[in-house]
Amino acid sequence: MQHRTIGRARRTPRLVGALTLGLALTLSACGGDESADDTSAEVSDTEHNDADVAFATDMIQHHAQALSMVDLTVERNLDPEVQELAQDVRDAQGPEIEQMADWLQEWDEEVPATMRDHSNAGHDMEGMADSMKGMESDMPGMMTAEDFEELENAPDAEFQDMWLEMMVEHHEGAVEMARDQQDDGRYAPAVELAGTIIDAQEAEIATMKDVLGS
Repeated sequence: MQHRTIGRARRTPRLVGALTLGLALTLSACGGDESADDTSAEVSDTEHNDADVAFATDMIQHHAQALSMVDLTVERNLDPEVQELAQDVRDAQGPEIEQMADWLQEWDEEVPATMRDHSNAGHDMEGMADSMKGMESDMPGMMTAEDFEELENAPDAEFQDMWLEMMVEHHEGAVEMARDQQDDGRYAPAVELAGTIIDAQEAEIATMKDVLGS
């Protein structure tokens, strides 16, 4: 009887020790996960990451195409609401391109060429689709050279609806890119700009769909 009691006494500390070690390892693992999550969620006013560089690089080109689409509205017969919308796009996205280009220069990153560079910053209104050749991209919402040529050559009776439909798709692509930046970006001003783009372009998408449906 005494022998069995001693055996139980010897086994009990081992069991307690194993349970304690397992609990410690579990808590350690949980703590590690929380630390990783906190790090990935942090933003900084000074530090940037690869996602910030990709966002600025891609969005500059995306915005440049939108501005080239706005250039095509010049001398077209559009509803006043659509003319105002086109001007809103120009007023917002031009300064945003400059801001993102400044970031890339501060980070010693290359500022990408855009179709507007290839068409004399939008002043050459003839053959703007040619400026896209060799610059096709798989970015969400980006038009192909063929799409742009179709819009450029559309008759006045078809131009407005075609422009609105293409711009809705273009804006939806920009919103998708901006949401990715909110998820993955580190540089606080770039994450903030992504939020601004989402708010502005979602409102413009709603306006364009209203005009198309009227």
